[in-house]
Order: sequence, then C-alpha cells, then structure tokens
Amino acid sequence: MAQGGTVGTSLESGVLEGVSRLLEPVDAELARRYPGDPGTRQPVHTVYVPADVVTPGTVREWGEAAGALLDAHAPDAATLAAVLGMDEELAGPVHARLRDKLRREPVEDLRIDFEDGYGIRSDDEEDAAAARAAELIAAAFAEGAEGPAPFCAGIRMKCMEAAVRDRGIRTLDLFLTGLLEAGGLPDGLVLTLPKVTYPEQVTAMARLCEEFEKARGLDAGRIGFEIQIETTQSILGADGRATVARLIDAAEGRATSLHYGTFDYSASCGVSAAYQAMDHPAADHAKAVMQVAAAGTGVRLSDGSTNIVPTGDRAQVHDAWRLHHSLVRRSLARAYYQGWDMHPGHLPTRYAAVYAFYREGMRRAGERLAAYVGRAQGDVMDEPATARALSGYLLRGLDCGALDSAEVAEVSGLDRAELDRLAGR
Repeated sequence: MAQGGTVGTSLESGVLEGVSRLLEPVDAELARRYPGDPGTRQPVHTVYVPADVVTPGTVREWGEAAGALLDAHAPDAATLAAVLGMDEELAGPVHARLRDKLRREPVEDLRIDFEDGYGIRSDDEEDAAAARAAELIAAAFAEGAEGPAPFCAGIRMKCMEAAVRDRGIRTLDLFLTGLLEAGGLPDGLVLTLPKVTYPEQVTAMARLCEEFEKARGLDAGRIGFEIQIETTQSILGADGRATVARLIDAAEGRATSLHYGTFDYSASCGVSAAYQAMDHPAADHAKAVMQVAAAGTGVRLSDGSTNIVPTGDRAQVHDAWRLHHSLVRRSLARAYYQGWDMHPGHLPTRYAAVYAFYREGMRRAGERLAAYVGRAQGDVMDEPATARALSGYLLRGLDCGALDSAEVAEVSGLDRAELDRLAGR
C-alpha cells in the first residue's frame, strides 16, 4: 500500500520496457507509412493539354480565354453572385481575386498529355513531342521566364500495359533526360502514371525512377509520381482485397498523389455515358476508398472532371458554370482540394468556388485558432487535430490566393510561420 499520501503503482519496472520492445516495430511502421501531410503547397487543379497542342503560350492563352469568357458572361461581382447563388458581399473580393488569378497564375498545375489526349502516334512523332515537352517545361521554370507560369508541371505518360509500355517508358526517359540537359529537374516537376490495375505496375514505375536516378547521379528518391485511379482493379483487386493502399505501398515512398479519373472509371463500372459524373455513387465509393487509404500517408488526393464545357450563348455558359461550380464545392466539402479542369471556361468557376470556400470560413477558422492558442473558453473547444485542420485550411487559402497574410493575421493573430507550426509543417 502507498505510504505518506503518495500514489502507488502495481506494475514492475520491467513491464514498461517489455511493452516498448513489443511495440518498437509498430512504432517504426507507423512512422514509415503515416508521415502526415508533406507540408507543401498543393495545386487546386490540374489542366491536361495534349502534347501536340501545347505551346509556350498555353498557360497565358488559357488565362486570356477564361478572362474573355468572364468579361462576356459575368463582368461584375453582382452577375457572378446571381449566376452562382453566391452572397453578393462575398462575390466582390472573389470576383476581383479570380480576375487577378487569371492574369497572374491561371493554371496552377499543367500536365502535358501523352496518353488519352494524345493517342497513338509514330515513334518519331512522339520522340519529337517528348523532347519538345522537356524544352517547354524547362523554359516555364527558368529564372526570368516571361508570362504566367504554372506552379507545377510535367507529363502524363502512357500506362504500363503491354501494348504501350515500351512507348511510355521511352517517352518518360526522353522527357527526363531532356530536362536534365536543359539544366536539371525542376522542383515543380510532376509525373502521372495512368490506368493502373496491379501494384506491380506501380513497382515497375518506381524501379524506372530508381534506375534513372542511378544513371544520372541523382539523389535517391528525387523522382516521385502520381497514380491515376481510373480502373475498377485499382479499387478492388481480383482477389477481393482493396487495392489502393497496396498501390501506395508499391510506390516505395515515391507516390505523391492519387488522381481520380471520372470517365474511365465510370465506364469500367458500366455506367452509361450520360450518367458518368464526379457525383455518381460509383465515383463517391471509389473516392471514399482512396481517401481512407491515403489518410496520413502524405499522398494527396485529386478529384476528376466534368466534360460539360461552358460554350454557346449566355444561358448555356451559365448552366455549365453552375454545374462546375457545384461539383467543385462538393469536392472541397469532401476534402478533395484538387480537381481536373478540361477547358479554359472552367477556370472562372474553379477559382470562384475555391476562393469562396476559403473566404467564407476564414473569420471563423481564425477565431477558433486564436482561441485555441490562447486556451480561451468559447462555444467550441478544439483539440490539436482540429487546430491542425484549421491552420491547414487557412494555409491552403493563402497558397492559392484566396486569402492574404494580413487579413489572416487580423482574424487569427497568427503569421505564416505560426500557422505552419500548428499545421505540423
């Protein structure tokens, strides 16, 4: 019995050591598999442009086309608010900021496409296109480059299926070699592996990256890649087991994100063309599996796209905008912070939805963080995990241009460094 008012214990001192030894492998596995968010900026979208269409002016041209459509069909904040059902007070700063975005950085993530958007070409033609893609990406990231540049850029190669495997690998090799010869691999480089069905295909991609690094004297692990989820086998394997987590593991630490492919996945499920959409139940199931598999791993998520483009008369453009805006908002609410835009006309509603999402919640998030930091009593008692989410929310808003540091500091009392610390970056 404890004496003198002290609290006694019953377990012997060696028990704690034994438990620690038992769980050491688990501790190491948790640290390896679940490192948490990488703490870097994530683009809000990806724009795919076929390799035979992309030019040095593509990013600028997309911004100009989007701006012209905005001028024609929502030239002021009041019109934008009426079209999208947005609060007019919120629409003012949203409209102004998206205009600036279309001039400054209309495309956050550019993918030069050698897969579905490009098709099958002669070897000579694709060789030339791969070399040209390397030149374009190198120029876009070069110091002093003219015109708006994407934050991220890279290629989507052909998949690892037997019919196109060798062609895809050659294009990857030509592209990466061209980048090195032009000055090196840029920090914003992104590679996309499509139509994955088996983990071994991801392992093959990881091995290619490893061998390229060795051949060119690069640091081990320098090259990462995205995995496109657009087949049923990438969600549920032939053995009945969920596949996504196995794909992440097969990448051997090189997987950077999972991208949902709306139309290929829907078609593989037998969904009729008229019903293939980001909000179909089949899509929601696949994306829920992706979300759980990627949680905590540092592998990010991207939603798919809509093929309804804003063209035609004003009524048609407004209808397409409303659809796209609602789908982007739906994705954001479900923690899919990135998507795929197929047409310049999608840019106004991409940024309108994203900017409104962060601006409308900025004050409440800032107040909750201020209360958390000050341990003040309020109507919500937040925990560390919630504080991480709140700070991550504000950081995403800062990264994309929806918010600025001064207004975030005003509502939260926190600067960027403090937000990074609370977010675990």
